[in-house]
Formats: sequence, structure tokens, C-alpha cells
Amino acid sequence: IDHRNRGMRTRLGCLSHKSDSYNDFTAILPDKPNRALKRLSTEEATRWADSFDVLLSHKYGLAAFRAFLKTEFSEENLEFWLACEDFKKTRSAAKLASKAQRIFEEFIDVQAPREVNIDFQTRELTRRNMQEPSLTCFDQAQGKVHSLMEKDSYPRFLRSKIYTDLLSQTQRRLS
Repeated sequence: IDHRNRGMRTRLGCLSHKSDSYNDFTAILPDKPNRALKRLSTEEATRWADSFDVLLSHKYGLAAFRAFLKTEFSEENLEFWLACEDFKKTRSAAKLASKAQRIFEEFIDVQAPREVNIDFQTRELTRRNMQEPSLTCFDQAQGKVHSLMEKDSYPRFLRSKIYTDLLSQTQRRLS
């Protein structure tokens, strides 16, 4: 057992040295990162600070926020929120139950592989909602996770080196 713990500590030690600085944005921007960075204006990147929903609605803002959450080991919150957004677009009744079950098992259930941080009441309400899954069965849990990211992760993202470096790069292009 001790050798397994040592291996886990080594892996965790490596992960904890992750930097939140991105001088090379190829790791975080989708598609063709250099072209994406050229297209991203300082004005657009600055608007991400206007509201959390503005950030989430922008393709590159979402990518930068995801990269930041990875440095904080909390990307499961965003992944759950995105899974819920996708789930709400489900039109097939046949797929609804299986998609709901997949989301529940991955993010909501106790000891889920990517368990999100929600209170007991919300977890239990969601569990009850799973008895008859509907497009709104994750609404309360998604709202809690959105609120948590907005109050906790979003302000830290705006102060992070990832965001400030990205802003600097867009401004440097203008000079």
C-alpha cells in the first residue's frame, strides 16, 4: 500500500506545479490558436470582466476560463455546467433518460468521478428528479454550480496570470 501512496504523492506533486501563466496560448484556445489570438480583440477580452455570463458566452473566454479552472483542479464545475446546457437541447425523449443518467453518475452522485460541490439538499432533489428525468431535472444543481463559479472562480480568473497575459497579448498586437 505504501508504494501506491508514494506514486500518488508523486503524481499530485507534479500536478501541483502547474503554472497559471500562459505565454503560449496554443494550449487553451480552440481551433487554430494563433489565428484565434489574432482575431480576439482587447475589447472582447476586456468585456469578459463585465459579467460571468459574457465570459461563458464567448468561445475564447470559455476556453481561457476552462484553462484557468484546470490550474485550480476544478474544471468539473464548468464541465457539469456545459453538460447541463447541452442536455437542455435534447429533443429525443429516448435519449433524455440515458443522458440524464450519464450526467448524474459523472457529476452528481456521491463519489462520482467528477463530483461537483453541491449541498445535500440539492443532491437529493436532483436524485428525486432522476426518477422522471426532464429537461429541467438539473436546474437547481446547475444554478448552484453557476453561482459557485461566479462568486469564487470568476473573480480569481480575472486576477489570474492567464487572463492578464491574454489581455497583454491582445494589447501588444495593437502597438
